[in-house]
Amino acid sequence: MNFSWKQLHQSEEIDDIIRMSFLRPQVIFKHSHRCNISSVAKRRLENHGPAEGIDFYILDVISNRDLSNRVGQIFEVWHESPQVLLIIDGECIYDESHMGISMNDLLEQAEPKIKG
Repeated sequence: MNFSWKQLHQSEEIDDIIRMSFLRPQVIFKHSHRCNISSVAKRRLENHGPAEGIDFYILDVISNRDLSNRVGQIFEVWHESPQVLLIIDGECIYDESHMGISMNDLLEQAEPKIKG
């Protein structure tokens, strides 16, 4: 089974992510296709395979800079790229960047919501 990313392009999609985060964990991956570290982090997530019970979104920070900035403001996180944000119950409960990005860490943080 392949890893499935949902592309983020519009501000309204962030509102949808917030709403959905009350039902199931939402992950936003801020990605720069110009950055080798970002490509490695993305591949590490994909190589783990799909994570049941979590929706994964990818945000191209180069072509969607304004949206990337809005994500940082809404969830009160300092912008980095690559970066993952785990959104649960409308809030970013976990964020990590660069080589600290790990599917196992995301799953560990999301586990109470997935099982709950």
